Amino acid sequence: MENTADRLTGAWHVLCAILAMVIAFAATGQGAWAADATPAVGAGDNAYPFYMPMAGLRRPAIRLSVKCDASRAAGHEVYAGRDAASLYGRAEGGFEFIYEALDRAGHPCVYPFAPWMPQLVGPFGGTQYIMRSSIPGRRVTFRTSDQWATIDIRLFDIGRQRMHFEMRDIELDFPGAVQPQGAVHIEAFGGTRPGLFSAVIRRCRIYGGKNAVFVPGGQTMVYIEDSDIAGNVGTNPDQEHTTYINGTLVTHLRNSFWHGQRAWQNLASGHQLKDKAYLRIYENVSVSNQPTGQLPGATPSAMPLIDASAFGFTWSNNLRLLRLAPAQTVRDTLVDLRTEILYGEPGNYPWSVLANPGWHMPPDPLSVLDKVYLSVFLNTSVQSFRSEPYVFALRPQGTGLGANGTAVIGNDRTTRAQQRMVSIAFHTTGRMARVYSPDGWTFTDPRLPPQDQWITDRDAFIRHALGLIGR
Repeated sequence: MENTADRLTGAWHVLCAILAMVIAFAATGQGAWAADATPAVGAGDNAYPFYMPMAGLRRPAIRLSVKCDASRAAGHEVYAGRDAASLYGRAEGGFEFIYEALDRAGHPCVYPFAPWMPQLVGPFGGTQYIMRSSIPGRRVTFRTSDQWATIDIRLFDIGRQRMHFEMRDIELDFPGAVQPQGAVHIEAFGGTRPGLFSAVIRRCRIYGGKNAVFVPGGQTMVYIEDSDIAGNVGTNPDQEHTTYINGTLVTHLRNSFWHGQRAWQNLASGHQLKDKAYLRIYENVSVSNQPTGQLPGATPSAMPLIDASAFGFTWSNNLRLLRLAPAQTVRDTLVDLRTEILYGEPGNYPWSVLANPGWHMPPDPLSVLDKVYLSVFLNTSVQSFRSEPYVFALRPQGTGLGANGTAVIGNDRTTRAQQRMVSIAFHTTGRMARVYSPDGWTFTDPRLPPQDQWITDRDAFIRHALGLIGR
């Protein structure tokens, strides 16, 4: 057992690291890390990940500009030119809201309400929905204690259509919003291939809701960059999270900071990032159980910082994990690759998510990396109040699905040879006893044969994962 001096030293190191991150965020003004000056997907607001098809999207049919000083005085949006009343609460053909970034004194504008969202009507094919500051790189802030404050975009029965939502240079400060599922709630349902909904969040700060960001399952790709996802304010802290991304296609996070999961002294609480996408890409992302805007007596969450699905694929580079001491007994792992629930649609997976009698791992699992569910973690760093027993856990596959069709059963009755999942970590540093838990096929700093070098190439990894399901 560590002595008191060791625990205090560990806590001091974590606090120093968090302070350094906060300083870095303040210096950039937008949450970007100075350590990675080379954009991974190109520069500018018109750059998108190569796998996200943007051709064929139409310019929004409705464009509305919101004035700062007049809106603040009125307590609701006051428009320059065309008024939202002309929509009769309905938007067809997509919309673009442009919020004045500065007030008449030249200060960043703070709107004392949540943004108004129109009811969306079809057809939706090729439509875009954009919310942005009038000055790229200058955030506008929406601040209110309204318990229903949210940005909620609702798209139902999207079928085979292609749609896109984007939010740029927006800060949501909703400390009282205990009712909405998310401060940003992206509801896109009913998609079927080749239909696709994409959501892009750039240079934003999001705080509020039961989950700061909530994305239901579906044919959805989520890309978040240069942002601060600052926590939730829900009243069920054992079940709600800073971000909850359900069974979607892709989660791509870059140059961003996740923290602020609401916790309580007598509950283990939720996760900073609960991510059940089929493909997950994390680049220069920091995740900490540092509380944000908490009630007196609240403590950091004791749960794993990241709760991800082992079904599918994960590629991570420069993931920074920071854990403060909670009041409860802390869960051992920091990144939990779990298998007890199937979140995505069955068609999203190239192979069975259950242990299959027809599969038997060969003697050298590194020889079949193109035939297994795979997670690769490059350059992960760990700072904690204690020496962590391990950083990553890869849970075992089960034998069947429960009555509800999503709960996986029999995870404790399968052999290692039946597992069709591999996890590999390179250059993991920090306060830890070992990199992986004893479960599953896991490898630390292996010497890769030439045919496996593709797994360290982000774009090759993405092409492989999406190619398996025809995306």
